[in-house]
Amino acid sequence: MKITSRDNSLLSRARAVRDGKAPESIFVEGLRLCEEALRSGLRIETVIYSERLVRKDRALGLIRELEQVAEKTASVSEKLLDSISYTKTPQGIVLLASRPFVDADQFSARQGATPLLVILHRINNPVNVGAILRTAEAAGVTGVITTVGTADPFSPKALRGAMGATFRLPTWSGVDYQHVIEWARQHRIQIACADVHASRSFTEIDFSLPTAIVMGAESEGLSAEEVAVADIAVKIPMKGSTESLNVAVAAGILLYEAARQR
Repeated sequence: MKITSRDNSLLSRARAVRDGKAPESIFVEGLRLCEEALRSGLRIETVIYSERLVRKDRALGLIRELEQVAEKTASVSEKLLDSISYTKTPQGIVLLASRPFVDADQFSARQGATPLLVILHRINNPVNVGAILRTAEAAGVTGVITTVGTADPFSPKALRGAMGATFRLPTWSGVDYQHVIEWARQHRIQIACADVHASRSFTEIDFSLPTAIVMGAESEGLSAEEVAVADIAVKIPMKGSTESLNVAVAAGILLYEAARQR
């Protein structure tokens, strides 16, 4: 279907999803991410692509595959695609998909005998959330939990940073912190908090056990009360006058130590 500026219902819907005003759906942009979304088996609602994009063989092949599964497809001018794009340099294709929903039972069912989890608590920068998910998948994490106040892992910025990892990792979102702690205890998963004031180095911890690593907010980390309910508090030793590491970098260090031990 070819649409113009007069046929704006699909475009309006795309903008609403892009801006987080339609939480039941997600906004995916760019060839690579759209390929990942297709492979992941998401229910694809709408595909919107530019007239110019179909001249490229790789893009044309993807569009033909998407047309087989999407409920709606539409071609638009470059100008109209620019009007719904999230990026400064639009890549010619956008799709809207149903947001994957994972509850506690579904999340639990996808964990093996020795889960390695990441709990993101009040991390409000979607770029950091995406970067952590990308690293988490590479390090063999079995699931990610985001608490209330954490940036949406399915927002456009977070999806771009995760490079498709969000579609593959079991992700339980918007959970109360205390509820997550109680859930982990019920499943006999040790809770290790990253804390700059901890007395033990991250290399002293046995990550071969079922473990959930808790990463706190970028600016202030975890409160003393939040650390107190964990089983272990760990720090990453730092030299010089550096006070803290970027949360995504810190998560990567901890996760790869866990991967090394396993």
